[in-house]
Amino acid sequence: MSAEPHNLDSWRDLPAAQQPDWPDRAELDKVVAELAGLPPLVFAGECDQLKSELAAVARGEAFVLQGGDCAETFAGATADAVRNKLKTLLQMAIVLTYAGRVPIVKIGRMAGQFAKPRSKPTEVRDGVELPAYRGDMVNGFEFTPEARTPDPWRLLRAYHSAAVTLNLCRAFTKGGYADLRQVHAWNQDFVAGSPAGQRYERLAREIDQALAFMRACGADPEEFHTVEFYSSHEALILDYDRALTRIDSRTGQPYDVSAHMVWIGERTRQLDGAHVEFFSRIRNPIGVKLGPSSTPEDALALIEKLNPANEPGRLTFITRMGASKIRDALPILVEKVTASGAQVAWVCDPMHGNTFEAPSGHKTRRLDDVLDEVAGFFEVHHALGTHPGGIHIEFTGDDVTECVGGGHPVVEDDLALRYETACDPRLNRGQSLDLAFRVAELYRSS
Repeated sequence: MSAEPHNLDSWRDLPAAQQPDWPDRAELDKVVAELAGLPPLVFAGECDQLKSELAAVARGEAFVLQGGDCAETFAGATADAVRNKLKTLLQMAIVLTYAGRVPIVKIGRMAGQFAKPRSKPTEVRDGVELPAYRGDMVNGFEFTPEARTPDPWRLLRAYHSAAVTLNLCRAFTKGGYADLRQVHAWNQDFVAGSPAGQRYERLAREIDQALAFMRACGADPEEFHTVEFYSSHEALILDYDRALTRIDSRTGQPYDVSAHMVWIGERTRQLDGAHVEFFSRIRNPIGVKLGPSSTPEDALALIEKLNPANEPGRLTFITRMGASKIRDALPILVEKVTASGAQVAWVCDPMHGNTFEAPSGHKTRRLDDVLDEVAGFFEVHHALGTHPGGIHIEFTGDDVTECVGGGHPVVEDDLALRYETACDPRLNRGQSLDLAFRVAELYRSS
C-alpha cells in the first residue's frame, strides 16, 4: 500500500509521546510488515455507520455509552470475560434507552485497548528500576527485566487477541444473547438483589410494562434481538495503528481498521505532535480526551486540525475533569466550541480525574465522585442548552473490589480482596449498574 497520496507517514517526522523504547528496530519492522498484510479487524463502512450515529449524538438525538477495561490483557480474551463485560454494557444500555428516550450508541473499550500511557517511564521497587508496564501490547506486567522489556511481537498478539474479542462480541450481539427481554430480566435480578433496589424498582417496573405492552401489540422488531456494537481504543502505539490503516476501496480514503473509533489521550494531544497528525489523516470517527487544564484555544485548534470540514460525527470531545473541577472547567470549553459552530459530541469520562491512593497503597476511585462528575457534566450542559452526549467509563463485568462505594458497598479495607486490574481501578458490575440507573435519573430530570 502506498502512503504517498494521503501522507499517512507524515507523523513520523514529529515528536511522538508515550512510545515504547523498542530494543530492536529491525524486529519492529518485521512485525509491522506482517501486521500490514493481515485482514482488517473492522470495515470502513462500519466506521462510517458509527460516524452517522455520533452525528446524531452531536445533534442531541442519541447518547453514547462507551466502556470496558482500563487496559485489556491477553489472558482476558476469553468467552466468559468478554460475555460478562458485554452483558453489563447491554444492561446499562437498556436502562439509559428507556430513561433518555433516545438511541444509545454502544461502544466498547474492547478489542484493542492493550496499551496505556504512563506518568513515568520507569518503575522502582525495592531499589530496582525497570521500564513501566505499558500494557500487554508492549511488555509484561511481571516485575522482571525479561517481562518489562518492550517486545514488538506483542503487537501481533494484540491483533489476534482483538480479533478473538471482536468475533465473540459479534456472536453475542447478533446471536440472540442481546435479546432485549433477556437483558431486562438480568436487570430485574439486579434490582431485586441490590440494597439500592427500591430506588431503581420504579424504573425497572416501567420498562417491564413497556415491554409487556409491545408484546401484547405483537411488536417484535429485529432491534429487540440484536444490537449494533462498536469497538474503540486509545490509538497510543502509532506503529500498530499505522500498520492497520488501509485505503477503503469504496472511497479511496484511509481508515484505521484496528477499531471503529480511536481516541487521543490527554497526554498525547499535542497539536504539533505525532498522534494529532496521524489522526488528521484517517477517516474514522475519532475522540480527544480533554482534562481540566484544556483551554478553549486548545479545543478550537484541535477542531481545526482534526475536523476542518466540520463533518458531523467525526469528532468527539471526551472530558475528564474530576468531580471537583468539572463545574468550573467545562462551561467555558462548551460555550466557546458551541459559539464557533463546530459540530462535536460531548462525552464525560468521570473516571480518570477521580483517582486517589488508599492507605493500603491501592489506586482507587469513589463511586460517589464518579457520580458527582457525571452530575456536573449534565448540569453544565443543561445550563448552556447543549447536549450531554454520553459517558465513557472503565468497568468490568466481574465482582472485583477496585473502586469504593456502590449498592453493595466496597470499602477501602476490601480493596485487596479482588484487586485484579492491570492498570487503573474499574467499576464492578454492580457499581456500573448503579451508575446507569443514576444517569437515567439525571436524564429524566432534565
